[in-house]
Amino acid sequence: MIELKDYKTKLDLINTEKAIKIVKDGFEKSLANKLNLIRVTAPLFVSANSGLNDDLSGLEVPVTFTLKNEPEPLTIVHSLAKWKRMAINRYNLKPNQGLYTDMNAIRKDETLDNLHSIYVDQWDWERVITKQDRNLNHLKTIVNLIYDAIKETAAHICSIYPNLENYFPDEIHFLTTSELEAIYPNLSSKERETEITKKYGAVCLMQIGGILKNGDPHDLRAPDYDDWDLNCDILIYYPPLEIAVELSSMGIRVDKSSLLKQLELTNKLEKLKYPYHQMIMNDELPFTIGGGIGQSRLCLVMLNKVHIGEVQSSYWDKKNLEYAKINNIKLL
Repeated sequence: MIELKDYKTKLDLINTEKAIKIVKDGFEKSLANKLNLIRVTAPLFVSANSGLNDDLSGLEVPVTFTLKNEPEPLTIVHSLAKWKRMAINRYNLKPNQGLYTDMNAIRKDETLDNLHSIYVDQWDWERVITKQDRNLNHLKTIVNLIYDAIKETAAHICSIYPNLENYFPDEIHFLTTSELEAIYPNLSSKERETEITKKYGAVCLMQIGGILKNGDPHDLRAPDYDDWDLNCDILIYYPPLEIAVELSSMGIRVDKSSLLKQLELTNKLEKLKYPYHQMIMNDELPFTIGGGIGQSRLCLVMLNKVHIGEVQSSYWDKKNLEYAKINNIKLL
């Protein structure tokens, strides 16, 4: 937990709820317009044997259950990274068209703190691209559009509540994890993120998942949705907590060569048995770019909160409840 100094919320409970609605509605509309996305419905759970659930870092265990008289287990989604690409195919969307959905998930292995909850709410989005679009320049173009939507929403909510601070600079700075390691070779990954965002305000950190010179990846990434050479996180520096806050994880999705390479590197070739993976290997799925944008994270920063429980209703352990009480934090 992060030590706070005389925290006092700028919005009471009622205005917080009103502001959450304004931020979510405004950003969702702006994102859809800029990326040409249609809204679709999405599942809360998928078959455990489908291979569609997001493995995240590969260590998290999904919540699993069975139905009455049905032997096949179901799992609560971690995210919809793979499901969206399958949905794009079903909807027969064309290049520069895409979809988004309100994704709700349970990540029971999260460590509860200022930014992490077992309940996850995000905008999961996916957009069709061409084979020629599979490059860092296209990734940067999409990041800039998303960041424009973030800035528009932040400016709008600050115009309604002038006492709020806008923590989003005009420009977002791009660099790779290798470049970041070279700048701060003696810092941990999280310390590097804080230092670089403190310098630039907003950062797009690219190429996450591969091994760096120090022998470790900057962060863990599942091997079967993002291409590790063509993915990124959108980070901003957040002064109230004095840390970097990740708002989005996204990337250009694997093709058959990058899928095979990354499965080999992680010793997970057994995943090739799943229909999703077979469709990639057989060139049956479109090339796409996609990601998730944290709804509660975005609201936390835009509404100048210090605990994610101030902008979402979830379960909190004794440690977080005591922390909230001591620091005058009003949990929803």
